[in-house]
Amino acid sequence: MDKHEVVSLLQELGEKGKTIYTLLRIEEKKKEIPLLEAALSEASIWDTPDIATKKGQRLTVLQNEVAEVEQIVRDSKDIQSLVELSDEDSKDFTEMLTQAKLLQKKVAKLEDKTLFDGRYDDHAAIVSFAAGAGGTEAQDWAEMLRRMVMRYAEKKGWKTTLLDESRGTEVGIKSATIRIVGEFAYGHMKAEHGVHRLVRISPFDAESMRHTSFASIEVTPEIDSAGAVEIDPKELRIDTFMSSGKGGQSVNTTYSAVRVVHIPTGITVSCQNERSQIQNKETALRVLQSKLQILQEKAEEEKRQSLRGEHKTAEWGNQIRSYVLHPYKMVKDARTKHETVDTDAVLDGELDPFVYAYLRLIKE
Repeated sequence: MDKHEVVSLLQELGEKGKTIYTLLRIEEKKKEIPLLEAALSEASIWDTPDIATKKGQRLTVLQNEVAEVEQIVRDSKDIQSLVELSDEDSKDFTEMLTQAKLLQKKVAKLEDKTLFDGRYDDHAAIVSFAAGAGGTEAQDWAEMLRRMVMRYAEKKGWKTTLLDESRGTEVGIKSATIRIVGEFAYGHMKAEHGVHRLVRISPFDAESMRHTSFASIEVTPEIDSAGAVEIDPKELRIDTFMSSGKGGQSVNTTYSAVRVVHIPTGITVSCQNERSQIQNKETALRVLQSKLQILQEKAEEEKRQSLRGEHKTAEWGNQIRSYVLHPYKMVKDARTKHETVDTDAVLDGELDPFVYAYLRLIKE
């Protein structure tokens, strides 16, 4: 690149930095930072450690984000000034060119962050897996999907917790629910919500026939109790049962697992990861509140759409992605048309290309 091209690139990066500054609402976040600092300086806030921890985490995220965006805006101006003063054949110009390319990567990373502007994108995600019709095949596929998502979370550095699991008759799982905590966890994971289709030679078929299996992934943001709908205890049926964990103290010996059924909607939530029945009940109720909140908001949105005279097709229940392992290899998303032949990488958690393709699609 010559000097003119580098200057043009830096001018473009500077403009992008300003746009990102606006899209990420940096001014609003700068005003929120002192409010959080003031709240955390109050001794009484530590009487509720969970709230204090969340505020502390929020403060750290905001401080890092504001500093990162403001640094990019400054760097684009500073590097541009140095480039204009340097000679194309000098070491300084070569160094500035390297810095310009690094800045370009930082801007691209921040541009991705602007995709996460949904109401709950920064929340933790509750991800549920369910095998479709097909017995052993579908149950094995459901477990493969769970592993794929957990590997994705692991690569992102997120924390995953298994809340509930119902093992398959022979292999795999009939259903499972995990909680994922990490930066924009729900914002990423909402791209996986829907029905996933697998085509392969069955490892369970003695005649090595090709089988098609279906399993669903349901993704819900975890909503704080303060922001979720209130539940009438009379509308709940709460059952307890023995945990089906892999062993350990109290597992399979006490009725610590909890199943909560919301009678009006039929929504059922189970939790058995904690040893305490009380803790499992609290977790199950929190997940139920989140599901009911999203259900309510979805109903309100559908009502608004009908008043506008528009029709919006529900995504849930639609096949969103196909994974073909035979007679050829390909993973293709039905919504974005993004595809790859590297099926092994996808099943090992390389989901970012599919996730970001979906997020860009819904931003259009």
